[in-house]
Amino acid sequence: MMKKIHVAIIGASGYTGLELMKILISHPHFEITYIATTEGGVKATDLHPSLTKVFEQEVQKADAQEVAKHAELAFLALPHKAAMGFAKELLALHVKVVDLSADYRLGLEAYEKHYCEHEDKENLEHAIYGLPEINKSKIQKASLIANPGCYPTASILGILPFLPYLKKEAPIFIDAKSGVSGAGKKPTPTAHFVTINENIFAYNPLKHRHEPEIAEKLQLVSGHAFEVNFIPHLIPVSRGMLVSSYLQTKDIIDAKAILIDFYKASSFVRVRDVPVDIKSTAGTNFCDIFVTQKGTSIFVSSSIDNLLRGASSQAVVNANLMCGLDEAAGIPIIAYVP
Repeated sequence: MMKKIHVAIIGASGYTGLELMKILISHPHFEITYIATTEGGVKATDLHPSLTKVFEQEVQKADAQEVAKHAELAFLALPHKAAMGFAKELLALHVKVVDLSADYRLGLEAYEKHYCEHEDKENLEHAIYGLPEINKSKIQKASLIANPGCYPTASILGILPFLPYLKKEAPIFIDAKSGVSGAGKKPTPTAHFVTINENIFAYNPLKHRHEPEIAEKLQLVSGHAFEVNFIPHLIPVSRGMLVSSYLQTKDIIDAKAILIDFYKASSFVRVRDVPVDIKSTAGTNFCDIFVTQKGTSIFVSSSIDNLLRGASSQAVVNANLMCGLDEAAGIPIIAYVP
């Protein structure tokens, strides 16, 4: 029997931390040997009562030296700015890192413009963006993975196949809708029940922090700086994400054939014949994509689980690849239907 690979979860109290635990508890090759928050001193079941009689490990106060004693790889489910300090320490201690925050996703100039001053510029240069569909071979050799954001994951996967065919001067418009869990576990006025129930609204239109992430990665793949216009919305569901992208091509193409061919070898992308929905991907690592066209106008719709493909299950896929495992090992594929 293959020896289990010991892993740590730093930031166990939030939704992504819980989803990491849910996946890793039954993972065939990973064993959770250390979980932590900034305070510690409780059990996993105190943070998440749903883990009672399932996973009752003690929660430690996060300490990089202790992580290095107990784990070979660490998942950082921390807010931006907090993550980079831990990542820097862990990498110096030869612990592999999958960072679920935004701290290593962007180039230095873009990161500091939209977030804060970066405290780990050296490792930022070597971080690999953890979207397996474009960086699989690099992920396999990496020590530090910048796990993509949920909105960028769904947006980029929908647009990628069509980049060579797009009008360079035409702007890309992205209309995105996310379940409330994307706002995090901490209560906020916009995520309050009486605000979101039976309601839907845009927030940070054309200035959301994920817009530069989407634009930067599309430029890296295509070699062209497209104008990206990104408008996110909150919808009154717990989890799920639906992203609609509106594109203009140079010539008339067979968009469906291009989409099918592009993802024919992808384990976690499914091309659909009818417009996608969020129920069919909830609870899974799949991204479902639908495309239709009218002349040179292309409509692409993609669906993911924002907490899984948009965060925790994609993080475990990256960890699998980093450790030389099958990328699908332990990854959830059965949707929460009905």
